[in-house]
Amino acid sequence: MDVALAQMRSFVTVARLKSFTRAAKLLHLSQPALTVQIRRLEETLNARLLDRTSRSVELTRTGADVLPGFERLLQEIETLVLDVRGGNAAQRSIVRLAALPSIASGILPDAIQSFRNERSNVYFALRDVVAKQVLDLVRNEEVDFGVAGDEVAQPGIEIIFSLQDQMHVIYPARHRIGREATITPEHLTQYPLIMMAADTSVRAVVERAFHRRGLIPHPACEATYMMTAVAMVRAGLGLAILPGSAREIRAERDVRSRPIDDPAFARQLSVIKRTGRTLPPLSEAFATHLIGELKASLGTSKIKPRNDRTRAKA
Repeated sequence: MDVALAQMRSFVTVARLKSFTRAAKLLHLSQPALTVQIRRLEETLNARLLDRTSRSVELTRTGADVLPGFERLLQEIETLVLDVRGGNAAQRSIVRLAALPSIASGILPDAIQSFRNERSNVYFALRDVVAKQVLDLVRNEEVDFGVAGDEVAQPGIEIIFSLQDQMHVIYPARHRIGREATITPEHLTQYPLIMMAADTSVRAVVERAFHRRGLIPHPACEATYMMTAVAMVRAGLGLAILPGSAREIRAERDVRSRPIDDPAFARQLSVIKRTGRTLPPLSEAFATHLIGELKASLGTSKIKPRNDRTRAKA
């Protein structure tokens, strides 16, 4: 089977842009030439990869299945070419990681920036996805390592380091819950709550914590993104329960945040890798750096080293 690099690049570009016109322009090809590249790839694979109409381009099921693999191959080839051209393969590399959105928009950008102060030639490929997808990406080795939340003790996953991220209640500045000496789960059941989406680690932690106390929360709204939940709080739709690490809780001047006085209302954050795999040296170095940043940000008292032999090796 002979799949050409140009064919893969053509397919990936069309799949991402969902347009032959824009893909052809980006690749500096005519539309007929681009169409030929896609057709030859489909003929080689004996499968249709794209459904094309006069108005849209959509991936077929097979196309969706092969797209991540083609993207990864192209990225690896392009990185290798850059290394060879620069004559500096030992210094130039890529770090691939997956992280929860709250980490990706919170501590991670600063961690990347401080890491690049010493290694400016590093490229980061970040996938900011919900907890289950972090596990899948690590298990399938589409990323080098990940930062996941909640329960991650699954086949194929090795925990490098973990720490507890205490949940906070988010409330309007003048809300009466702010006058409580401590905020307990019982207090939270007295008010409508903004719940995170069902596939998030935060939702799993919150529901499990209420269940353990035999309490029934009163959901008012549901949000996928933490910033949306904070905006709903600001609008007076209810209170939200979010992890203390989330910078979204400090983005609004008119909302406040306080920890919930119950150890069950805490999310485990874990730096994970594929079991039995050794990280590329640069990814290992960044994992070590990121763990240090997490420790500094969330405190060291509840951090659990899971592999003292390797520290952050994974």
